[in-house]
Amino acid sequence: MIFYRSFYESVNGLSPIIKAELYDAIFEYGLNFKEIEFTNEISKALFTLIKPQLDANIKRFENGKKPKTKLNESKTEAKPKQKESKIEANNNVNVNDNVNKNINIEERKSKFYDAIAKYVDEYPKEMLRDFFNYWSEHGENDKKLRFEKEKTFGIKQRLSTWHSRNPKQYQTEGISPEELKAIKLGFLKPKQ
Repeated sequence: MIFYRSFYESVNGLSPIIKAELYDAIFEYGLNFKEIEFTNEISKALFTLIKPQLDANIKRFENGKKPKTKLNESKTEAKPKQKESKIEANNNVNVNDNVNKNINIEERKSKFYDAIAKYVDEYPKEMLRDFFNYWSEHGENDKKLRFEKEKTFGIKQRLSTWHSRNPKQYQTEGISPEELKAIKLGFLKPKQ
């Protein structure tokens, strides 16, 4: 029989008389498989909650006593064994024309760069460089570039969104190199 901590904790705050009656009921049922007559409703109620666990333990105990049986005979007949094996030489010529269809990551990065470069007349070069650096990012063990992980990726639409989010960031006319650097670092806001 297994006596669980939860049994002990549920009984712990009860009066000694109720505890004794409940302990007697648990041990009598767990060890001798007999239920006792309760004089107290609280101990009867608690035993009703504990009894299913004791039943499961008793069932496990009974199943453990049974000998393990193996199926000695098959119910279906075995097929007749092959009498003679056929011996033939393998005359096949193995030609392995597998070509790695996966272009390595640097080649894909280069193709992505070329696709972005088509928009050099529409957007500032610095913006295109930032866009490329962001979307071509990958970890050391990654097999995909950041843009390849997206469900959909239209370069034209992404560039338009990228530019519209902060068009002043890439406007360099009338801005000194020091101001431009401060804007990029976030110390200054672009002039409106």
